[in-house]
Amino acid sequence: MYDRILVPTDGSDGIDAVIEHALELARVHNATVHALYVLDTATMSRMPMDTSWEAVSDMLREEADRALGEVEEMAGDTVTVETEMREGAPSREIVARAADADVDLIVMGTHGRGGINRLLLGSVAERVIRSAPVPVLTYRVGEPPEVRSPEE
Repeated sequence: MYDRILVPTDGSDGIDAVIEHALELARVHNATVHALYVLDTATMSRMPMDTSWEAVSDMLREEADRALGEVEEMAGDTVTVETEMREGAPSREIVARAADADVDLIVMGTHGRGGINRLLLGSVAERVIRSAPVPVLTYRVGEPPEVRSPEE
């Protein structure tokens, strides 16, 4: 059913659970995992003018290498992993990579933000879901949501 699975990573806390879920799906389906790290160039443009672009770029590339290396390490020799780093808007680059690699599924984390945080920060996962050419499986990162009774 799945031959190629895309898993975007940002190296954040909790992303290991998302990666492991993607790897387990790949093991079951004998699929290749395409790990992607996107350097968010919009974030870089909001930095103070006196910031050394080279130093920031180097730091971000080191973080990308670490995050992508973590996917390869978690896969070991049980899953084939292809890695790529791209620059740009994360949601746009994730969708573009999905099309370029002809993936069958995108597995990505979501922080489950709501209310004003979602309005202000936006949701990469939501933008990917709305424009991806393939199914998107989202995996909640962080604390589980508070369960409320139907009466609330």
